[in-house]
Amino acid sequence: MNTDRGTGSARRTGRLAATLLAAALAAGGLTVAAAPAAHAAASDVVAKLPISSFSALTVDSAHQRVYVADSNLGYYDNKGLIAVYDFSGERVTTITTARHVSGLALNADGSVLHVGGREGILRYDTTTYLPLTAGVASTDICGRSLAFAGGRAYHTAPYASYAAECDTTLTYLDYSQTDNTWQRSGWQDHGRLQLEAGPGDRLMMGQPANAKAPDPFVSVFDASGTTLVRTAGRRFADGEGKGALNLKDMAFSADGSKVAVADAAAGTRLLNTADLSDAPTGYPALPAGSSASAVAFSGDGKYLARGASASGATPDLLLSPADPGDATAPLEFVFEGSLDGDRVAPRGLEWSADGSRLFAVTTNTAGNQYWLHVVQPPAVQYDTRFTGGLTHSPAQAVAGEALAVRGRLELDGPAPAEPLKVTATRTDAAGTHELGTATVKADGTFTVLDEPDLIGEATYTVSFLGDLTHRPATDVTHTVPVGKAVSSIALTAPAEASMSTGVHITGTFTAQGKALPERAVLKVERTDRLGTGTLSSVTVAADGTFTIDDLPRTRRDTTYTVSWPGDDLHTGATATATVRVTR
Repeated sequence: MNTDRGTGSARRTGRLAATLLAAALAAGGLTVAAAPAAHAAASDVVAKLPISSFSALTVDSAHQRVYVADSNLGYYDNKGLIAVYDFSGERVTTITTARHVSGLALNADGSVLHVGGREGILRYDTTTYLPLTAGVASTDICGRSLAFAGGRAYHTAPYASYAAECDTTLTYLDYSQTDNTWQRSGWQDHGRLQLEAGPGDRLMMGQPANAKAPDPFVSVFDASGTTLVRTAGRRFADGEGKGALNLKDMAFSADGSKVAVADAAAGTRLLNTADLSDAPTGYPALPAGSSASAVAFSGDGKYLARGASASGATPDLLLSPADPGDATAPLEFVFEGSLDGDRVAPRGLEWSADGSRLFAVTTNTAGNQYWLHVVQPPAVQYDTRFTGGLTHSPAQAVAGEALAVRGRLELDGPAPAEPLKVTATRTDAAGTHELGTATVKADGTFTVLDEPDLIGEATYTVSFLGDLTHRPATDVTHTVPVGKAVSSIALTAPAEASMSTGVHITGTFTAQGKALPERAVLKVERTDRLGTGTLSSVTVAADGTFTIDDLPRTRRDTTYTVSWPGDDLHTGATATATVRVTR
C-alpha cells in the first residue's frame, strides 16, 4: 500500500459547457433555434485518476471516501490498484495488490472494503487501509462484480481459461461465508454478469449482451435469508427478437421501489422493482446522439444521475429530479477534452448517502485515461414568477410576418451562473406549436420570436420549468389577434396617349407576410365613355412587376383599374390610372 496524499490530482471548479439559444431571421421567415441548456452546478471538482482501465466505483459515506478500481486485466502478473479519494477530490492513498482487481463493495457500516481479486476476495480496513484476512474464491481472469446484500458479500465467478472467453463464458453467482470460504448460490448465466445491491436486502443481477445471450435479462433477488430467492426477472426482446437489452448499468431508487437501467439501445428504462414491469411514467429521452452508460439515484431520494456517451456539445451527464413526473429541467454537463474526459464510463456514477455529492468517472474516447468528477448539486431551490404579463410587437400582428412576444421572469435567490431559458408555444386554429426556448437576460426579460401563419387568435403560453436551483413558475399566456397581411398595387401610366399608338402602363404588385404559393394574377378593367369592359388578365413577374398594353377604342378620358382579390392570408388590392386619349 502506498500513501501519497494529493499526488497526481488536479482540481478545477465550475467547468460546464453552455449551449445558448440563437434566434435569427431565416430566408423563409423568423425561427427560434432551440438547443440543450446547460446549467451550472454549485461545484464541479475534477481529479485525474492514476489508472489506465476502470472496473468499479464505490463510495464510503461513513468515512467520506471514494474508491476507484483499476482492473488491469491485460496480463497475468499485472498488479491491481485502488485509488482512494476524499469527498473534496483529494487523493488520500493508493492501495496496490499483487494481482489485478475488479469489483468493489462495502459492508453495511462501511468498515470493510471487499475487493475482487484474481485468486480470492480481498478485504481492507477502511480506516487504516490495511489488508484483512482474504476470502477464498475461484480463480478469475475476467474481472468480478461485487455487491454486499443481506449481510454478506456476493461476487460473480466467471469460468474461463482465456481472456477471449470472458464475454460469453458461464459465470456463477457466489457468496462469501463467515469462515472466509465461498459458496455457490445456484444462479449462473453467460457473460460478464453485473451486480447491484439495494435497500431492503435486495440484490440485482444484470446480463450484458453477448453472443450466448441474444435476449439478456435483469433479475431482482431477496438476499435476507440463507437462500437467495429471485423475486422478479425480465427479458426485453419481443417475439421478433427486437428491443433486447444492451445493459450498461442499473440502480435501485432510494426506497427500493423502482429500478433504473442504463440501456445503450433504449436509453433509461424505469421499472417497478416488484415485477420489473415498466413504470407508469418514465424519464425523458436522453439528448439525440447520446448513448446511456450509467445511472444512479441519490440516497436522499431527490435526484437521478444519468451518464452517457456523447460527442461535441451533447450532454454527457444529466442531473434530474428522481420523480419522473417532475418536469424540472436537468443540470446538463458536457465533458470534452483533456480536462474532463469525453464521456461517462459505464457504471461510473455513485452518490454520497445524503445526496450532497455525485461522483462521476469519465473516460476519453480511447478508454485509456480516466477522471473523477465531484459534483455538488444546489442544496436550495428558489421561487420564480412571471411579472407584468406578456406584450407583443408590432401592435397589429399579421400572418407570415415576424412577431415578438416579450415578458419578464423574476427570480428569488442568487443570480444563476448561466442564463435561464423559458419555453413557449403558440395555439391557433391548427393546434399547438412548439416555439423552442428563449434566453432570460440578466434583468429577467426575454423575447419569444415567432411568425404566425394563420389569421384569427393566436394564444402564446410561456413556461419556466425550473432547474435544480429554481422552482417552476406558473405559466403565463397572451392572446394576439392575427390579421391578413397587406397587399398593394402601384401603377405608372402616361398622362396622354393616342388611339393609334396605344396605352402602355407599368406596375408593381407587393404582398407582405407569407410568400404567395403562386404568382398573382391581376384583373384589368377599362372604363371609357362607351362603358366598362374587362381586358385580359396579367400575371405578375417574379420581381413583382407587370405591364399592360391596350389600344383604346375611343377618345377622351379612359380609366384603367387593376385589382387582386386577396387570399386566405392577404388582403386584396386595387389601383387606378386615367389616361387622356386622343385620335
